[in-house]
Amino acid sequence: MGKLNLNMNHVDRARSKAEEIAKYTQAFIDEHTTVTIERTVCRLFGIDGINEVGVPLPNIVVDHIMENGRLGIGVAYYIGNAMLHMDLEPQAIAEKVADEDLNLCTLPFYPIEAIKDRIESVVLIQLNKISKNRQKREKYFQKYGDKKGPLLYVIVATGNIYEDTTQAVAAAKQGADVIAVIRTTGQSLLDYVPYGATTEGFGGTYATQENFSIMRKALDEVGEELGRYIRLCNYCSGLCMPEIAAIGAFERLDVMLNDALYGILFRDINMKRTLVDQYFSRVINAYAGVIINTGEDNYLTTADAIEEAHTVLASQFINEKFAEYAGLPEEQMGLGHAFEIDPKVENGFLYELAQAQMARQIFPKAPLKYMPPTKYMTGNIFKGQVQDALFNMVTVLTEQRIHLLGMLTEAIHTPFMSDRALSIENASYIANTMKDLGNEIEFKKDGIMETRANEVLGNALNLLEEIEDVGIFNALEKGIFAGIKRPIDGGKGLDGVIRKESGYYNPFIEKMLGGVKNV
Repeated sequence: MGKLNLNMNHVDRARSKAEEIAKYTQAFIDEHTTVTIERTVCRLFGIDGINEVGVPLPNIVVDHIMENGRLGIGVAYYIGNAMLHMDLEPQAIAEKVADEDLNLCTLPFYPIEAIKDRIESVVLIQLNKISKNRQKREKYFQKYGDKKGPLLYVIVATGNIYEDTTQAVAAAKQGADVIAVIRTTGQSLLDYVPYGATTEGFGGTYATQENFSIMRKALDEVGEELGRYIRLCNYCSGLCMPEIAAIGAFERLDVMLNDALYGILFRDINMKRTLVDQYFSRVINAYAGVIINTGEDNYLTTADAIEEAHTVLASQFINEKFAEYAGLPEEQMGLGHAFEIDPKVENGFLYELAQAQMARQIFPKAPLKYMPPTKYMTGNIFKGQVQDALFNMVTVLTEQRIHLLGMLTEAIHTPFMSDRALSIENASYIANTMKDLGNEIEFKKDGIMETRANEVLGNALNLLEEIEDVGIFNALEKGIFAGIKRPIDGGKGLDGVIRKESGYYNPFIEKMLGGVKNV
């Protein structure tokens, strides 16, 4: 599609402001760890399973150190030290802690270099598992090729992993390229990851390692049948953000919802906890080759899409910089936005097209995630189908990549398989019949769309300058995003934030930031 004549000076300045915001925030992140991060280190060591009353072993080990020791030096310190004393692997050590046969905090400490040497082989074995998953995904793409144009992305949300699998396989056969398994209501507020296969979710299915494995197997099988690779998506957000990233890496998920601000604004999770957790979760996703999806689209479900469009762009700039700090290449940054302008707004389609094209131009390598209309879906399925068709047109014209399909029955019920089939048919028809239309048309110089895009860009720059002045924490307290205010020491999970002590040790961050090639 012809390009909007954007003010590139504003784009460069906005990136510079976002860089300063992220750098200041990263300094805070680097000084802290959390209980979730330490549980994630346990999971990356291969510690899995539950005790007799269903408590996950990573929780038991970390809680044990919280109560008896100094978690500020890192759980890896204790695990490595116990391995030297007892010549056991991390799983056996965790089981002894769970059985109260071992107190990690009373063992004399070996020198840190000896601990690092003992841990090294375990770390490399575990990272190699993730690397092999990444290589397997790449082999699938070499075998089948990857789809050009929008990836048709649908959700399943029955609450039963086996029923989800049936629906996911059906959606793949209907033409879906990405299957997202919606999480059960409230899972983001659980400070542990449930264990095993589950069948009792409400409005979605629990994110567990076993559920990931079951769905991965089903999508690989149907992919073999169809001659396509079907991507699997879930959510690493909430109080267990990096833990879910880790189990997703072990089970070869391809896409993860992973936003720095979503949990703060929409789940009232403490902002310190979320920002520290999101860093490690993105480091893991970067290493595993997982595309992250950010959650700016959600801002427009509570705020007006015309008046607050600039907050979406400002957040995209910030998320881009946070992702860079975590080692994510642009090709794995699924920055989010949404089609949420009130259908009654005159020329609303033009404003939406301008916003989508602006995002495409400013983040040219990112596989942008574009969300369908939801806020103004009324239950009128005929009007809803038209709204989705307009959304599908913008997607094709502006070359959005991750294309979550709207459902004509939005606002009525959780989609039936037949609803998904109609939505896939709608999107496929438009993608085919308009495939090259974007290359045939240009934007009118100083027209409605070009003027609108530059107005949004200018407002985003002003907002970033304001956030740079006060810092991201104060900005969130002021309710800059989505009109939602969160106190810096409020929300859930603050007690799980721990200042790192001198000598803090996490063996995975450095190696993961070094990339797959170094392992």
